[in-house]
Amino acid sequence: MSDRALTPELLLGAYAAGVFPMADGRDNPEVYWVDPRERGVLPLDRFHLSRSLAKRMRKSDIRATLNENFEEILDGCADRDDTWINGTIRDLVLTLAERGHAHAFGVWSEDRLIGGMYGLSLGAAFFGESMFSRATDGSKMALAWAVDHLRRTGFILFDTQFITPHLASLGALEISRAQYHAQLSAAVDRAANVHLLSIEQDPQAVVQRITQTS
Repeated sequence: MSDRALTPELLLGAYAAGVFPMADGRDNPEVYWVDPRERGVLPLDRFHLSRSLAKRMRKSDIRATLNENFEEILDGCADRDDTWINGTIRDLVLTLAERGHAHAFGVWSEDRLIGGMYGLSLGAAFFGESMFSRATDGSKMALAWAVDHLRRTGFILFDTQFITPHLASLGALEISRAQYHAQLSAAVDRAANVHLLSIEQDPQAVVQRITQTS
């Protein structure tokens, strides 16, 4: 599909139907649609928080942000040799961020961004798109903060699209396309608001809540 045909409205409609876009590389302008037979999801009540990750999160210099430095986090996700985030997708995500449908979670050590992730929201569904690390467990910490915040603000579905060993170790699982569409339909028809609460600034509170529910 050419970039002229892809609009923010079309993109949101595709996500609501269970389909998402990818590109073959940052310099390839074409975008194609993906509807996996098996879908990755991360149940928000079963995130696996290891002792080492909990210990790292409790460090006094770690803090988390929501929707700050969005462009930096988006570019951090695309900063790799092989990326599916091309210019078309990048521009669309930035537009959706302006409209309140794209969100970025960042984790900082003092003033340095050490990990982050971004995704799209629709109803009570959150579609995790990509994440990155610049320090040990940077992306895992961003994901932990995201899971905690999404649970607290009414989300019921966290779509990871595919399963990787990294995500599986954190509690993600694979479900059939039919199961996913059923969960998606229920989530899209339900209201959630990522801005209902401020992102938690006490790492111990995040660790406690995740440990109690997983």
